[in-house]
Amino acid sequence: MPDDVLVLDALGKDFGATVALDSLTCRVGRGEIVGLLGPNGAGKTTTMKLVLGMLRPTRGSARFLGLDCTRDAHEVKRLLGYSPDEPAFYDFLSGRETIDFVLNVRGVPRDAAWATLTPVVERLELDETLQLAAGGYSHGTKKKLALALALAHEPTLLLLDEPTNGLDPPTAARVRALLRERADAGVAVVVSTHLLDMADQLCDRVLVVDHGRLIAEGTTAAVRAQAGVAAEASLEAAFLALIG
Repeated sequence: MPDDVLVLDALGKDFGATVALDSLTCRVGRGEIVGLLGPNGAGKTTTMKLVLGMLRPTRGSARFLGLDCTRDAHEVKRLLGYSPDEPAFYDFLSGRETIDFVLNVRGVPRDAAWATLTPVVERLELDETLQLAAGGYSHGTKKKLALALALAHEPTLLLLDEPTNGLDPPTAARVRALLRERADAGVAVVVSTHLLDMADQLCDRVLVVDHGRLIAEGTTAAVRAQAGVAAEASLEAAFLALIG
């Protein structure tokens, strides 16, 4: 296992009598892309919010580079990159102004950040769109802008919620390639997705959660074996067998 970037130790969250996440334990190392898979309500978003410090755990802990994700939430947010499933921006700012605003809030030197971001923007075919007001962006364009923002400060950990949802196939392929390159450079990547083919192509390991519980983990080949399906079966077939 590579050096651990993210460590979840019996992490759990209850909302009243409802167990949203039941004692999840896992580690994510440098250079890994780990998929978080599960049906709606399985606990994927709750897990991400706990890592971001947006929720306080009922039990267990989440640690990022040794920082407690609850107690040190401000520093955690400063160091990691996050892209939500439904990005929201100030409608009256252009994409470029949005990026400059976020860089300013983060205290990231603008020129250095844009040196990193410019090839990303070009690759995502955002360069012309950045001059337009974000209020007119399609969902797919908002997703691309959110990914660019998540990468702007060169984080050690990327938390990405449905990063290719709403993107056309060529753009989705470019995003997958970009994430693989970041992982090869040592970045840890956690991807929450319901797009199982994408997870199969991209992820080094996957965690399958259902009703807040971890029910399978490992490489996609190992998860197929745990599900009892043929090695050549789709990841979707394994997923459906696991969740019953």
